[in-house]
Formats: sequence, structure tokens, C-alpha cells
Amino acid sequence: MEKNGEKVANPAAKGRETSEFLMAIVRTLSTSADFQQREKEKARIEKTFTESDKKLGELVSENYQDLTQITQDFSTISKSVNEAREKIKKIKDDLSSCKTLLHCKRDELRRLWIEGVEQKTMVAMLDQIEQIKEVPTKLDNLLLKKHYLHGTELVVNAVAKLENQLVGVEALRDLKAELITRKEQLHEVLIEELNRQIYIKSQTPNFSSLPGKKGGSVAKQDTLKRKERNGVPPPEKIEFGKEVKEDLNSDPEDDPTHFIAILVESLYMLRKIPEAAEGLKVRIQPELSAIVARTSQLLLESTSNQVDASNQSQCLLDLLENIFHQFRFVAHMHKMVLRNLDRIIVSGVPVRQECLYDMTDVWSKIQAVVELLLREYLDVENTSASRQRAPTSFDEPSTDINSFFAKKRPAKPKKMALFRFDASIHAISTNSYVDDSRAFDTGDLFSSSLLAEMGLEKNQMVCKPSVYNITAIFRPLESFIREIEDAIACQDGTSSLQAFVTDFVQNIFLGHVHYTVSTSITSATKVDEEDESFDALRHVVDHKTQKELGVNRPLLTSTVTVDKNLQELRELMQDLPDYADQFLNMICNTLKEYRDTCHSAYREIVQYDSDERRVISAMWAKDEDISRFLRSLPSWRSLQSSRGQELASEDVCSEEEIKALNSKEAQILISNLTSSDGLIQQEIITDVTQMRTIANVHESLEWFFNRMKDFSNGLSARSTATAAETAASEYPPVSEKTLGSLKNLVKDFQDLAEICLLLLHLEVRVHCFYFLLPVAKQSNYAGPIDDLDPDSNVLKLNKDLTSMEEVLQQSLQPKKFKYIFESLGFLVASILMNSIQYMKKINENGIKKMCRNLFAIQQNLTNITMSRESDLDHARQYYELLYINPDDVITMIAEKGCQYTFQEYTELVKLHHRSHPALSPSQLEQRMQKLKEVIFKTPNGEHTP
Repeated sequence: MEKNGEKVANPAAKGRETSEFLMAIVRTLSTSADFQQREKEKARIEKTFTESDKKLGELVSENYQDLTQITQDFSTISKSVNEAREKIKKIKDDLSSCKTLLHCKRDELRRLWIEGVEQKTMVAMLDQIEQIKEVPTKLDNLLLKKHYLHGTELVVNAVAKLENQLVGVEALRDLKAELITRKEQLHEVLIEELNRQIYIKSQTPNFSSLPGKKGGSVAKQDTLKRKERNGVPPPEKIEFGKEVKEDLNSDPEDDPTHFIAILVESLYMLRKIPEAAEGLKVRIQPELSAIVARTSQLLLESTSNQVDASNQSQCLLDLLENIFHQFRFVAHMHKMVLRNLDRIIVSGVPVRQECLYDMTDVWSKIQAVVELLLREYLDVENTSASRQRAPTSFDEPSTDINSFFAKKRPAKPKKMALFRFDASIHAISTNSYVDDSRAFDTGDLFSSSLLAEMGLEKNQMVCKPSVYNITAIFRPLESFIREIEDAIACQDGTSSLQAFVTDFVQNIFLGHVHYTVSTSITSATKVDEEDESFDALRHVVDHKTQKELGVNRPLLTSTVTVDKNLQELRELMQDLPDYADQFLNMICNTLKEYRDTCHSAYREIVQYDSDERRVISAMWAKDEDISRFLRSLPSWRSLQSSRGQELASEDVCSEEEIKALNSKEAQILISNLTSSDGLIQQEIITDVTQMRTIANVHESLEWFFNRMKDFSNGLSARSTATAAETAASEYPPVSEKTLGSLKNLVKDFQDLAEICLLLLHLEVRVHCFYFLLPVAKQSNYAGPIDDLDPDSNVLKLNKDLTSMEEVLQQSLQPKKFKYIFESLGFLVASILMNSIQYMKKINENGIKKMCRNLFAIQQNLTNITMSRESDLDHARQYYELLYINPDDVITMIAEKGCQYTFQEYTELVKLHHRSHPALSPSQLEQRMQKLKEVIFKTPNGEHTP
């Protein structure tokens, strides 16, 4: 043997070795014949014995206590063995006696054994009965704590025992009926709990964006939403291969995913999977509608039922966002339920396919409920009956503005209202009260059938139904629709909810917007529906509106109304980016209509008879050559620089160049307006209020043009826009063709605004011709009496200029007002100096009268322009030369140089000869020849023609 790597001697083998050793010694001693040999062997053995005895004594001494303990233990064991032998012997004797006795009483023993088995069975049955009697109480406790898996197992096992082991116990008949009933009803409890977990549990709306919310409630709702978000893992991470177990020491609702698995497993134990699937399927739409009603009520409570016009859209947006959040959670929970049902079906449970449902059914019901909700809040029932279809395209090419000056049919005379009370304080306050009282009166607006289907009541609507509610909810709605389409993978790429939204926007909303905009603009540009004429250019906004718009001059009410409507359309382009082209088409159509309105009104102002002959200034403003020349003048270019366009260095003119250009302008006007055979008759605007109207039109259209220009510059064409431009742009990309049409229309408004300003510039100058030409042609300047008053036409001109100053100063900006009256003194001086040719004769009284005319005009123009009109001094000095003899004038030219042109000196000499009949024609020819020689030999040749 080996123990721990060492050899251990076997006791039996050791004994044999010892015996063999002794036998070898005996044989050696007995067979040895030599005595010495025996003695020697004997001595060796004795020595060995002595050593062994000594060693044994030492060992005994060293292990005395162990040896003593072994001896005592051996005695005890030996005693116990002997006692056991005696007891065994006694037991054998007793067993032998029992065997003999049992053989004698075998039947009695069998009877007693049977009775024992029966007693044991009865005790077990009583225990089961006691347990069964406690089942209802235990079941109630388990259901109260929502430990449905243990409760289901308990009732199923109890009913199984009552129908098998305890089937014959009549005392349990009532209990059996109760448990069977409760088992049949338990699946309804489980289905109800499943629905509660899907639709109610953790569905806490958050209305933090609304005013009037308390911080504590918002924080609580945020906490609940975080708990909901963190407590429910996505269905993709659920491990369905693991066995479903229930922990009685924890709250089952702490883990919704596991709790749903427990509920489905419990239904499987009850063999109610088909009924559960059917129950969940039929409850989808009613429960979704209940979520809508519940969320609406909570929203109204959170705002204390104080929903006004300012936050109605925000209320609806908040309502939809919370409903979408809850619907996503519902779909999430249904997905977990369906995965658990799939796990059960895979395990081999037979279920009819028609009893089941899938996520397509869930999303379909969600779309149906959202569509019903949108039908209510978008007022589809009331608007679909009177649909107004919007124009679908705007392909008008660039329009020539000159076409609007072509001959038109005579317009009917306007029916001017004497006065109106629309803007009175009483009317404004009354209308405001009526609007406020009707702002949220939804009593008869809603369809009762749809409300009942949604589970809503009239007082649960969070805002007034309106087609314009789509603007606040379009973006989140489209985002939710994309989620649905991604979830159900639509075959045709479009969900039913998307089809509804598209149909609503295209067939209802766009038409309604177009109708509303058209009605608003029509009411702003028409006086009376029965009157074909319009008053678009008459009314201006009040000072409050001017301040709100940030302008310092009156604007037309029609222009502000059009701009307001176009601003709404621009906002709709941002709110509904998918329909930007349609709204841009409406903007273009509106601009076209208003452009036509402005041109028609403009034509009515500038025409003066039934043949639609226009005033001179209108014809000249339209004339390409005159218009181009006027636009090239420095005064016009300075106006462009005031609008943000800086003048180039080469465009800056010196004083001499400006004077030369003004002279050229005066010459053009004089050459066109002065003739010897007639005067200006009806070719001017005599009503000064029309001048104010034209000024208002200019300011309004220029303001409108700048706003529309900024808008058009902010747009980008879809075909050329880059991703970076699209992201940076305020508006979505649009059709390139429509964008081009918009820019052409904006240019038309700019052209009309500039034409109005040119017309005013020219009209003031035509008025000067109208009043000053008769001064020379019709007045007498050779009278015997000195008339101390200026000519009546001069007084009329001053009065006319003062009237125009009053209206234009209020309607035009200072720079434009300056442009209208700038260089007017030079023109007046040129007209009166040029008119000398029409005077038959003149004396000193006539010269004084003409100087008074010039001085009166100079004073008036100085008050208007706030600068001394030195050109009129120049003209007065010209007429004062008539006091001097022509020969002296020629001598003065020779000495001091030319102050006037050769033509002006010529007319001066001619008038002197006409005024002195005694002078012969030969003298006139001599003086003219001398004048020519002096002027053309004068160093100041720049004054010669």
C-alpha cells in the first residue's frame, strides 16, 4: 500500500515476515553442528533482542499516555461489542417470537392497514378542501395586488381539483360554481387590465407650453414622462425565450413589459387567447377616442377654461402633440402584446386567424381617430359644402406696363359717400365687443354625431373650429404621418391620414384662403358692390397704423390690406411648406389683380374727358424719351441713393452741370408746351386732392414694392437651390417660373410708383405753364396806369403751388417733396423770359408789373423750398434791361460780357422796338447785327447759342 506517496506495511504481511524470521533462526540453531557457530548466533540474537527490548521500552515510555488511552478505548469498545452482541441476540429471539405471533393474527393486521390508508386519504382530502375553501380569499388578495399569474394558476388548479379529485364532494358544489364563475370572469379582468396598461397607464399629458401652468405640476408631469420613457423598453429588446415568472415580493407594474407578458401568460393559462385578441381589437378605436376626450378635458382644466383667440392655435397644437405622444405609446404597447401573442401561438396554441390583429390594424384605427379629430377642428363639415378652389397655376408672362395706358371704356361716375361711421369710436368698440363675444362660441358649430363618435362634448373643444387651424399643426402632423407610413410600410406610399390631409389642403383650405384673401382685398378696393368703380386710392390708414408699420407718411388702406393678406400667405408658405407653390400662385394672382386695380384707378385720375385723353404730365411720364431723360437727372438719382442705392462717383455732377441739365429740362418742356396758337386748356389735374392721391399711391406702392422685393429676394428656385441655401432660407424653394412671374409683378409696382412720382414732378411744372403762359399772351403790359398788384394768373399760380405744397408735404417724404419743387424757380424764370416773345409791347408800368410777378413767385417758392430762388432774380434783371436803351445794353455786353443767351437778347431788342413804333425796321436790323457781332466776339462765349 502507498499513502501520500509513502509505502505503508500491511500488518498481515508484517506478521508473516516476523514468523519467517523466527523460523529461520530456529532452523539455523537446530541444523548448525558447530557449537561456536550456535553460540555466536545466539549472542547475536540476544544482542538484537536486548536492543529491541530497549527500543520497545523507550517507545512505551514516550507513548505511555497514548498507549493508556488506547487500552482504555479498546476495553470500552470491547465492552460495547459484547453488549451489542447480547442485544442482537435478544432481538433475534424477539423477532422470532413476533413472527410466530404474526402468523397467528394476519387478517386482523390487514384490516388495520386498510383502515390506516383510508384515514390518511381522508386527511389529505380534508386538507385539500380547506385549501379550496381559502381560494376565493387568496384570489382576492392576489388580484388586489395584481399578481395575476399566481391568481390565475390558483383558480385554474382549484377548478381542476374540484372537477377531478373532489368531483363527488357535494358540500363543495356552491364553492365549485363560484370558482368556475370567477374563472370565466377572470379573463375579462385580464383583458381590462391589458387595456388599462395600453391606454391609461403612464399616459400623463404635458401642457407645459401653455400659459397659466404651475411649475410644480409641470415638474411632476415631466417626471412621469421620464419614468414612462425609461420604464418601457422598446419591443425589439424583449427576451421572449425566457420563462415568464412572477415575483410576489415586488410590484408587477414596475416593469410594464414583464407585466404585459404575465397578463398574456395568464390568458394562456385560461385558454382565452382568441377572446383576448378579439377584445383588444374591438376596443382600439373607442379607447383612442377616450384618450382624445380625456386629454382635451385635462387641457381645458390646465388652462382653467380660459382659451382666448391668442392661444387657441397653441392649445390645439399642444393637444395634438400630447395625443400623438400617447398614440405612439399605445402603438408601442400593442407591439409588445402582439409579440407575446406570437410567442404563445408559436408554442402550439390553436388560434383562428380572424380573431387576431396586427400593427396595421392599430395604426389604421389611430389614423381614423386623428382624422375624426381633424374633421372637427378643421371644420370640414361646414366648409366642404362651399368649397372655393384656388388657382392652380400662374403662368402669366412679363406684362408690358404700357398696355395699362391703352384706351378703355369710359368708367361710370363714382358714387361718393358723404361720410361713414366705420372708424368711429362707437363703431370700433361695438365691433370689438361683438367679435370678442363670438370668438369662442362653439355652441352650434360641431356635428353632434362626430362628437359622439369621438367621445367629446361641446364644452371639451379646446379651440374654435377653423380651416386655419391647419397652419399650427401641419408640421407635427406631417411628421406623425411619416412615422405611421414608416411603421406600416404603405404599399402605395400614402396613408389614409395623408390622403385626408392632402385632400383637405388642396380642395378646401387653399380655396378658402383664396376666397378670404379675395374678399378682403375686394372690400378694401371697392366702395359698393353695385358700383363698378372703386375707391382703392382714396382712403389712407390712421396714425396708429402708420406707427405700427413704422412709416412717417400716409399709406393707402388698400395697399396695407393687400400687404397684410400677402403677409398671411407668406406665413402660410412657412407653415405649409409642401404647398409653397400654391400660395405663391395666390400671391402672384393677388398682385396681378391689385396691379390692375391701381392702374385702372390711375387712369381715372389722369383722364379728363370721355375720349380718355390724358393730362399732359401723364402722357409725358409714359413717354420713353422724356421718362429716360428725367430718370437720368441727378435729382432723380439722388432719390435712388436714398433707397439704398449709392451713387457712383461719375454720377455726381457739379453745380454748372446741374444748371445745364435743368436748362435742358426747361427747354424740353418749353418746346413742347409753348406755341403761338394756343394755351393749355384741360390737360392738367385741377383737383388738388387728386395730387394727394397720386402722392399716396407713390408712397404706398414704393413701400409695398420694397417689402415684396425683400420677399422675392428671399425666395430660391427649386431647380437651382442648393441644400445650404434651402437650410438658410426662410421660405421653401419654389417653382422657377412662378418666381420669375413674381419678380415681374414686383417690377410693375416699382414702375407705377416711379411713374406717379414723375407725374407729380411734371404736373407741378405743367401747372406753371398753365398759369404763366397767359401772363404774357393775354395780359396788358403797356397800360397807362401803374398796377400795383401782380398778374391774376400769377396769384392763381401761387395759390395753386401753395395748395400742392400743403397736400404733397403731408404725403411725400422730404427728399421727394424736394424733388417735386426743386429747380422750379429756374423753370418759372425760363417760362417768363421765353414768354417775352409773345408780348406785343411793354412800358415802364408793364416792366414794374412783370418784376412784381417775379418777386411774388419768388417769395412763394422761397417759402416752399426754404431757399432763395436766385434764378428769378436773374429773370427780373432780364426784364429790368427794358429800362435801358438797346444800344446801352449792347455796350454793357461788350464791357461786362453776356449774362443771357443771344436769343434772349434778341427777343429783348425786338420787344423794345415793338414798344416804340417810331423806330424803323432798319434800326432793328442794325442793332441785331451789332448785337450778333458783340456777342460772338465776347470772351464769355458760353452764353451764346
